[in-house]
Amino acid sequence: MNARVIHGDCTVILRQLFLAGVRVDAVCTDAPYHLASIVARLGQPDSAPIQSGTTGVYARSSQGFMGQQWDGGDVAFRPETWRRVFEVIKPGAYLVAFAATKGYHRMACAIEDAGFEIRDMLSWLYGTGFPKSHNLDGEHEGKGTALKPAVEPIVFAQKPISEGSVLANTARWGVGAINIDACRIPTDEELKAGAGKLWSHYRAGTEPEGQDPQGGKPGRWPANLLHDGSVEVLEAFAAYGERGALAPVGERAADKCRNVYNGSFKGNGDNGASFQGDSGTAARFFYSSKATQGERIFECRECGAHTIGKPSCGHTDLRTHPTVKPISLMEWLVKLVCPAGGLVLDPFAGTGTTAAAARAAGMQSLSIEADENHVRDIAVRLGLDLSQITTAEVAALPVENGSQMDMFA
Repeated sequence: MNARVIHGDCTVILRQLFLAGVRVDAVCTDAPYHLASIVARLGQPDSAPIQSGTTGVYARSSQGFMGQQWDGGDVAFRPETWRRVFEVIKPGAYLVAFAATKGYHRMACAIEDAGFEIRDMLSWLYGTGFPKSHNLDGEHEGKGTALKPAVEPIVFAQKPISEGSVLANTARWGVGAINIDACRIPTDEELKAGAGKLWSHYRAGTEPEGQDPQGGKPGRWPANLLHDGSVEVLEAFAAYGERGALAPVGERAADKCRNVYNGSFKGNGDNGASFQGDSGTAARFFYSSKATQGERIFECRECGAHTIGKPSCGHTDLRTHPTVKPISLMEWLVKLVCPAGGLVLDPFAGTGTTAAAARAAGMQSLSIEADENHVRDIAVRLGLDLSQITTAEVAALPVENGSQMDMFA
């Protein structure tokens, strides 16, 4: 079994794993977005009756995001939470964590305060979000309280290296570098050497000195932008056409700045000779559609059917996780940050998409999940018996010379 699942509070479990000597190669997680903080104020059993007005907005919010109270609280905004994660990953290891646009800053600061170095922010664009707006009636018709969601930011952070250089750190710990070739974007464009190994990067129309053409077509260099391939996203890119770079390349920096200020490049007057950048469509970015019904875990509250994909029982009272991430997206992220065959940690496992992605990528996974329903969902997704899921103390997990391999014996 290359997947280990632990049922419990990750802030407690992670400390036990650290004391047991477990060290992981990467972290890939979809932490709670904490969109339902109103639960703490209005949704408790002893809370006063909710004055919800004519729309019922506060009554709905007090039930949690889409009825899920697990999204309340602030665990993902606490530096101590991420410090527990920091303790169990190897020096130089990477962390990728999804966040909501309204709470990204708080989670990113908590991750940084825990000791991580923020390396970048990835953005997943999609066109299928719907606005969760409170629309006003009467003389305020046409006004609302929210925009249509179209992006989810992803914190991209790294535990500082310990060996003085990335090369030395990778040699000792096996981590510290991003797996570029494993995550290249397929393309039919002729490839050469240079940035991204694409002809389109030869901005001045000549090959870089001392670099030979590369065989094969490994693909475009992975970017910090991902998208869902929806019509809205594709049309937004298509509206700009096949545009090249927006800055001239190949001059001395001082000349470049002077020419730009003097307007000599206005209107791309050199017929594009200095603007031969990558094409402007969404094709150069990683594509992953939002999770389909066939990727979600459903449980029927009437007959107990528990399946991947909607059950065929015909009942309508079904439970499912409202914010499941597509496995293809998680697999791309796992490949980006985890070495081949490595161990990926997901401290907020949800329904186990990171574990499924790790399995598809030939890696090991360690999933921690506090919600009992979601633990059972993970078992269904991974084909595990509930007896294979750890619920007891894990401080005595077998390790050998600081290795986690015995966890999967």
